[in-house]
Amino acid sequence: MSKTLNKEYEASLKSIETENFFDRKFYRPIGFRIAKWLCGTGITPNMVTIFSIFVGAAAGPLFFYDNIYIILLGIFSLIAANILDCVDGQLARLSGIKSNFGRILDGLAGDIWFLSIYIFLALRLKNEFNSWLFFIPAVISAISHIIQANITDYYKTLHLYFVSKEKGNEFHSLNELRLQYNEMKPGAEKFLFKMYMGYTSLQESLTPKLQSFLNFLRSAYGDKIPDNIKEDYRRQSKRLMNNYLDLMTFNGRSIILFLAVLTGYVWIYFLYEIVILNIILVISIHKYEKVSAKNLIKLITDN
Repeated sequence: MSKTLNKEYEASLKSIETENFFDRKFYRPIGFRIAKWLCGTGITPNMVTIFSIFVGAAAGPLFFYDNIYIILLGIFSLIAANILDCVDGQLARLSGIKSNFGRILDGLAGDIWFLSIYIFLALRLKNEFNSWLFFIPAVISAISHIIQANITDYYKTLHLYFVSKEKGNEFHSLNELRLQYNEMKPGAEKFLFKMYMGYTSLQESLTPKLQSFLNFLRSAYGDKIPDNIKEDYRRQSKRLMNNYLDLMTFNGRSIILFLAVLTGYVWIYFLYEIVILNIILVISIHKYEKVSAKNLIKLITDN
């Protein structure tokens, strides 16, 4: 890749620091090439997002069948959807076409893919064991997934907040979102924004020590956080992302999902989602809260 293309590629990313291995090596480079090709065609990021929803949701019914070729088609469908999920964000940054509606819609896309998957995995298990009880772990998995993805996105967006003001412009407090909501006109965008506020409310309620740390930073420095504080937090955040958060991303969960549907032991994925990933979620929050408390004490002591 030439130096010019490499700069464009990096500009198409939120930040190279928040990208995990598979995204850096596979999904993002493919997404960049597609996004660059789409620039100037009239195709918007929101169009790509909506298309990705249909492509990803198709994996659910394909995973229902105990047929290796249909299952492989479902795996390809979900991989293609994730590539498109990269494309919409990269296209938005390359073209400058951004909106609150697009960001919220993009966040909902992955939830819709996996909702379809949970429903059809439960139906497959129902047919196999002749019991509707498998819809219970399906519902628990869906709720777990939403919370895990929500917290993962929050911490990664927070990391961008400490990278630069431009990179972190999507990180907002619930109070800031309320002000935006009150100024919006009624419609679909305001409805989705209300849902987004619900996600933010959950994020803040689960991270009280982090909120105290952020409130202290805002009161002490406003938007001009000293570089040494930002760099120190980024170093700690990057370690936690690599060790914990990446396991709750699409790449972390899709590997287990693909193995489960390929081997026919689809119940393994529900077990992984409910037990393993929720343990990782709890550990992640604990680690981030510990880092936040430590940094807050240091700031108070230094000031």
